[in-house]
Amino acid sequence: MSKALLTSLYRAALSGVAPAAAVRRALSLPEVARALSGARRVGVFAAGKAAASMLAGARRVEGRRLAVLPRGGRRPSAAAWTILAAHPTPDESSVRAAKKALAFFRSFGEEDVVLCLISGGTSSLLCLPRPGLTLAAKKRAVSRLARKGADIRELNRLRKSLSAVKGGRLGRATRARLVTLVLSDVPGDLPSLVGSGPTVRRRKGDITLVVAWNALGLRAAAGRAAASGLSPRIARRRLTGEASAAGARFARAALALPDGSALLAGGETTVRLGRSTGRGGRALEFALGAAGVLAGRPSVTVLCAGSDGKDGSSRAAGAFADGTTLSRGARRRLSAEAALARHDTEPFFAKLGDLLVTGPTGVNVADWAFAVRLPL
Repeated sequence: MSKALLTSLYRAALSGVAPAAAVRRALSLPEVARALSGARRVGVFAAGKAAASMLAGARRVEGRRLAVLPRGGRRPSAAAWTILAAHPTPDESSVRAAKKALAFFRSFGEEDVVLCLISGGTSSLLCLPRPGLTLAAKKRAVSRLARKGADIRELNRLRKSLSAVKGGRLGRATRARLVTLVLSDVPGDLPSLVGSGPTVRRRKGDITLVVAWNALGLRAAAGRAAASGLSPRIARRRLTGEASAAGARFARAALALPDGSALLAGGETTVRLGRSTGRGGRALEFALGAAGVLAGRPSVTVLCAGSDGKDGSSRAAGAFADGTTLSRGARRRLSAEAALARHDTEPFFAKLGDLLVTGPTGVNVADWAFAVRLPL
């Protein structure tokens, strides 16, 4: 019962940040509608994990379209020139995508408008190193910082400094007016941080709006929890820090809840990788960290999952944990400590049947964690 209830909260959160609906709402705003209707020509550019879903919301906007999507992600239902590129680690396909994007932007003039639909993942999909820097050198620099457990703000700050398209540089390739609609996966929901802000150039006349963000999903999940007879509480602080430690903190807070309650939180944790790396991600490590605190306490069940449907190198969106997770693992000769040390958490949860596998969701607003405390 708890798993089904937690899954329903996750699904409600996804509905709360539905990219197509968010884009449609933004396009109906007077300032956005005027900008598009007054243009000589309109271009539509979409990049990121939610590009296909955001394009669906802009279906009625007439103009040339270019979409840059991760391989294996959702494909646009609306007609668009589509480029598939690498994520989470850029490769030559990301360089080609960035060059195609530059050519697309340069094809528009000062009487035109480019509608830019940007979501997380764009940093990897569009990767053109600044002059004098190789792709290999750029990847090494970003990888070193990521392995130290840097958060998204630190990573995107470095990416911008090494890029020929990030930090508004893609947008500066055109004289057209830009309308940028952003699906945020970053702390503070700053549009210049999402995808490293390729079209956020702060030019007079440009419009930049965040159309959906993590907390909207939490509100929708809270509504579903209340409709299910639970008393929901949204955590004030975002999820941050080392994933397993954050999971432990979340579990302790959940244990303090009264019966019939739900705790909801969102954000993005980090994983400090060592030399040994298996299959898993921050949501799975969060869940395993929570399991250690919940051990022997049957009243609370936790779900941590990425909104995009893919947690790190795993095939899952996330995982469930409860008071029996560690004992069930021990009966199967599975060590939680070893799984965390090797960053190989998918096999642990897979053998317990506790993975949440959704496939790509077409959403990207970071991660959510939900806990329910039901009466025994």
